[in-house]
Amino acid sequence: MNNLEQNIFDAKLLIVDDNRANVALLEKLLRRGGYEQVDTVTDPREVKALYEANRYDLILLDIRMPHLDGFQVMAQLRESKGDDYLSILVLTAELTSETKLRSLQEGARDFLSKPFDSVEVLARVRNLLEVRMFHNGLRNQNRVLEEQVRQRTQELENTRLEIIRRLGRAAEYRDNETGAHVIRMSKYCALLGEQVGMDVKACELLLNASPMHDIGKIGIPDRILLKPGKLDAEEWAIMQTHAAIGAEMLSGHDSELLQMAEVIALTHHEKWDGTGYPRQLKGEDIPVVGRITAVCDVFDALTSVRPYKKAWSVADALAELEKLRGSHFDPLLVDKFHNIVQDVLKIKEQFKD
Repeated sequence: MNNLEQNIFDAKLLIVDDNRANVALLEKLLRRGGYEQVDTVTDPREVKALYEANRYDLILLDIRMPHLDGFQVMAQLRESKGDDYLSILVLTAELTSETKLRSLQEGARDFLSKPFDSVEVLARVRNLLEVRMFHNGLRNQNRVLEEQVRQRTQELENTRLEIIRRLGRAAEYRDNETGAHVIRMSKYCALLGEQVGMDVKACELLLNASPMHDIGKIGIPDRILLKPGKLDAEEWAIMQTHAAIGAEMLSGHDSELLQMAEVIALTHHEKWDGTGYPRQLKGEDIPVVGRITAVCDVFDALTSVRPYKKAWSVADALAELEKLRGSHFDPLLVDKFHNIVQDVLKIKEQFKD
């Protein structure tokens, strides 16, 4: 016996008829035909619960019954079956055009006229079970394919995000900073975004876009970017162009992630009082993601060791944020940053330089 044959004879069947003689006859025919899992019920009010408990492969359903007729039973089953392919074989002695049409509309798949012919009964039952088996096989195959597509899409998304993260780290390495800096500050950004009411999707975008805030430093000459001493006015003017360079590098794509990264690259050096660069934006004219990145970037830079300085204590760094609230930083964001300090410290410990 092949798998299809085995599955057909392993099918779960339910006979629904208020006439006990009809039920007994059909059960006998089906068991003789090789079907072992055959349940019966004479009260149509029990059908819905039985179906939900057993998920039958085929229901042989009488139309004319007390309490609930076959049409009402089918309406109940339609609510319970979900995306299941439910085979219903209608039993009737009055196979009028009206009965046929309404039965099909309610979900019937085929009809069996009374009195029953044993050959016809087994043929119609088998046909309906074959259709159900093929339908379920196709549905399961589609689910497997959908899962494979989902996994592949996730792999592509993960790869895309990893490239973006590494691109952000590449810019940091050029500036003698560690790749851990962009990991830490991006996580701070997501936490701070949540504090000011950004939704989960926006916080996730911020987490993945903020590491590219300094990507424009790739376009700054080494003689300026790596100069150990103080930059002169001309050099500082060139250094400031990294914001516009980064924005240009990230522009022109319909990806929400790259669009946010472009905004962050362009605005994370703007200051609350309008003295920042490159556009001297002021207050809430600065996009919130740029304001958030400014706070988190500076805090992590202050509390990290650099070739030209020691790490500040957390207390001193927080004091500096307070000192610059209302001038460099959005006062509300400075307040909200205090709410996430404990989480920030855990991140600093996890992603050390």
